Amino acid sequence: MSAKPLRLISDGGVGTDCVCLLIVPQRAIHEPGYIRGLHASGVTNKHEFQALAQTAYYQYQDGELECFPVSEPIEIIGPGGSERLDAGLVLYRDTDGAIRGIVHESVSLKRLLESAHRFCTRWVRLDI
Repeated sequence: MSAKPLRLISDGGVGTDCVCLLIVPQRAIHEPGYIRGLHASGVTNKHEFQALAQTAYYQYQDGELECFPVSEPIEIIGPGGSERLDAGLVLYRDTDGAIRGIVHESVSLKRLLESAHRFCTRWVRLDI
């Protein structure tokens, strides 16, 4: 039996299902400890999140990352309930395996991707 997918709801109530995601709030640019990962199964695998952050960063550098700009808060519905991101980035792997992002128009996508990549790389290497 597979886990129920995570659900992202953004501008105008548009919903997206995903398997795992990284929540990168705007303040993570200066304080990366606020970055969080969620998985549909409820089990956190730091290597999967590091691969998500690294692949998204490299896709961005190559102009291949599909990232949707939004102006309203992003609602994240997971196994532990729901939460809201008012400013930042949500990187996710959808149910088909594609890596995408949802970013608020008011923040720097590049800086948030760099912060997520650095944090997840340190998480794997330093076991933090």
